[in-house]
Formats: sequence, structure tokens, C-alpha cells
Amino acid sequence: MNATNNKAADQSFASEGGSPEATSKTSPIIRVQDLTVRYGEDTILQDVSFEVFPGEIMAVLGRSGCGKSTLFKAMIGLIESTDGTVFIDGIMVHAMSDEENDKMLRKVGVLFQSGALFTSMTVAENVAFPLRQFTRLPEKNIGQLVKIKLSQVGLAGREHYLPAELSGGMQKRAALARAMVLDPKILFFDEPSAGLDPVTSAELDETILNITQALGTTIIIITHELESIFHVASTVIMLDAEERGIIARGTPDELKRNCSDIRVQQFFRRSFHE
Repeated sequence: MNATNNKAADQSFASEGGSPEATSKTSPIIRVQDLTVRYGEDTILQDVSFEVFPGEIMAVLGRSGCGKSTLFKAMIGLIESTDGTVFIDGIMVHAMSDEENDKMLRKVGVLFQSGALFTSMTVAENVAFPLRQFTRLPEKNIGQLVKIKLSQVGLAGREHYLPAELSGGMQKRAALARAMVLDPKILFFDEPSAGLDPVTSAELDETILNITQALGTTIIIITHELESIFHVASTVIMLDAEERGIIARGTPDELKRNCSDIRVQQFFRRSFHE
């Protein structure tokens, strides 16, 4: 889908009752403009554009192979885009100086699907790692901040545990505490509920909501879990592999109730029941 078609799709959806762009007088904290990503001869994303505003929880949806993970990696600079730009809090991600890269890394926290904890480190050491890498805080202050962040995610008293000694849900919480420890403006979550039972997944959703409400953090969630989408997301964009871009955007309710695209209907009605 090219930029023109993306715009046309948004206008079509808006006429059905959707809202393609957040209505806010503030400037976007994330701006993706005409992003194209290719792997060799294969175009995964083409001319993808959207904005995210401060304090939003945006869910990125779509079937397997639609480009969710590719978009995630391009937005945080893990892969190079073929064309287009990504701005995070005014910094162009793919044209950063070393100084700008350090600034950007302090503004962004990332929770990977696997949690990506260092298995040989304790929970406290994992959470302290970004503080030791990006700050010159005394160890006493680092220890205090680690305890605060672990308490915020419900892991008080687990400082000396190794990741292998924690349940899957606790590992995700520890990884979240690490992502939060520098008080980033933006958190990126890649399938945060993957591998979790429904109760633990719901508890993680509540933690995500509490973070946004308490700290005003902007959150981007790559997910396919409908229950989580309806519980936490304020806005949604849906990707499609054939279109190589966005086919719908709006609130979860808008997409489920008002979007006439059969692909969107099939996604939202596959297992979610009111």
C-alpha cells in the first residue's frame, strides 16, 4: 500500500465512524513517516505513516507475517529502513549521532517477548544494568531505585532471585522493571502476554495501565491478544501482509464495530465475546 492508499484507507474508515488520528493539541512523541522496509527483494512494509501522542497506549495488530515485528525493530533502530523516517521525541532514529543515540536510549524502554533477562544475573542486577550503563549514580542510589521499580511491578523481595527461579509472569515483570528503571517517556512491548496464562496476562495488563496512569508513559504494544487490546489500548493500528501496511486505525471499539474491512472483522471477531 502506498502513501496515497494509506491516506485513502484512513479517510474511508473515518467516514464509517473511526478516528484515524488522535485528536490532541500536543505534538506527537513518535512520528513514523513513509516507512519502507525490505529484506532483499521482499518488501515487508511500504509507505507506512502514523503518529503516537504522549500518554497513548497504541496496539499494533495483525496476522502472523504482517510486519509487526519488523515495524517494532525499525522504530527502535534495530534494523535499517529502506526508506522513510522515524522520529522519537524529535530525534530521527536512523540518523543519530552517538550523543543522540544515548539520549534516545534513555527515553525508551523495551520489553522483548522473551523478557531477555541475563540468566547469570539476579533480578536486582538485571534491573540495575541500565542504570550502571547510562548513569553515574552511586550504588546506594541504584539499589534504592531497583527496589522501587521492583515494588511497582509486584516483585518486592525478589531482588536476589535468578531469572530461572521465577515464573514466566514474574520474569516478564522483572523485564518490565528493567525497561522502566530509567523512567523512559516511551515503552515498547513485543507480545508481552506471550506464554502467560490468562490470569497472569490480565495482571500484566493492569500493571501496564497503572504505569501509564501514574507516570504518563507512552506505550507501544505489539500483540494479537484481543482481551489485552480491549483492556489497555487507547488506539490501534492494524497491519496486513498483502497490503504491506496499515489497513485500519482507531480505537479497539471503532475497529470492531464500525470498520467494514472483512480482514479487520475477522480479526476482531475470531475469539472475543462481549
